[in-house]
Amino acid sequence: MALFEHPDFDNHEHVSFCFDKETGLQAIIAIHNTHLGPSLGGCRMWPYSNSEEALSDVLKLSQGMSYKAAMAGLKQGGGKAVIIGDPRKHKSDALMRAMGRFVNNLNGQYIIAEDSGINVEDVQIMGSQTSYAAGASARYSFDDSIANGNPAPSTAYGVFCGIKAATQHVFSSDLRNKTVAIQGLGNVGLRLAKHLYEVGAKLFVSDIYSDNLLVAQNAYEASIVDNESIHMLDVDIFAPCALGGAINEQSIDHIKAKIVAGAANNQLTNNQLAKTLKLNNIAYVPDYVINAGGIIDIYHQSLTNSSNHNLRLQLENIGNTVQKVLEKSSLSDSSTVDIANEIAEQALLNQSIKE
Repeated sequence: MALFEHPDFDNHEHVSFCFDKETGLQAIIAIHNTHLGPSLGGCRMWPYSNSEEALSDVLKLSQGMSYKAAMAGLKQGGGKAVIIGDPRKHKSDALMRAMGRFVNNLNGQYIIAEDSGINVEDVQIMGSQTSYAAGASARYSFDDSIANGNPAPSTAYGVFCGIKAATQHVFSSDLRNKTVAIQGLGNVGLRLAKHLYEVGAKLFVSDIYSDNLLVAQNAYEASIVDNESIHMLDVDIFAPCALGGAINEQSIDHIKAKIVAGAANNQLTNNQLAKTLKLNNIAYVPDYVINAGGIIDIYHQSLTNSSNHNLRLQLENIGNTVQKVLEKSSLSDSSTVDIANEIAEQALLNQSIKE
């Protein structure tokens, strides 16, 4: 498995391959860029078909975290971790402790948090082995509720703010009676459904698991749709909120929505698809722009002088950033991904020059 020649390597500063014989842990930690601060990013547990697939995912995800922090104006670098395995079958306390020890070996270069397949309790167990774990407790919440460290509520609210901004940009209206297809009802997708329902949007939902589908159907009047075809619906907004790759060479020509904006990372299998979406008059909101709420939340929890109000303001500023990216793209030949990448890379470059 070539690393430096890997198409997703993108000058990563550090990549660790972690194996623990006793627990069976197989994991990869990738640190993309620390120019803005120590790398922070969630740990994803997923039954990857092979280590090559896991490596590609962690490299893309960690790069996205660097850009995400830069776009959000945070003094934070980008990193990510993946554990190979089915969280519903292979997760154990011993496995989480082993992961915590590997993180600790990096001496603060990487700070771990939760992601798909990993919850707050898992991070707390990792935190028993390392002080470099975030999202295990919290000081602030954007809605004045009791916070337990889970950044998913902030991620969902940030995505909601971004969708509101995109809707205003495309339709010159709010979300009332707009149709939204949400692919993936995990920790973020289900919370996003609640926000959208409360402002009058009409929901279509899908997931590979049935648990939250019934919740959305009963609580938010959502219509349940097949997970493999939800992107084909004739709706106003398509919100990918599961794993990456929802927009690919096979699916892109079937998308009828005028806006693609969701919580999933790596929604495009390649950035050229952003240009195709633009040519198809579909407003695509880059994932690392709209789903920055989680890293914003964790960053604020590390501050002793923040507040619920300050957290909420920065989450709502995601909408302003989305508006800026969409407006710049509409006034040029550049895709929204090109525009967002330019802004993020300039922020990273400016910091490098200062150093």
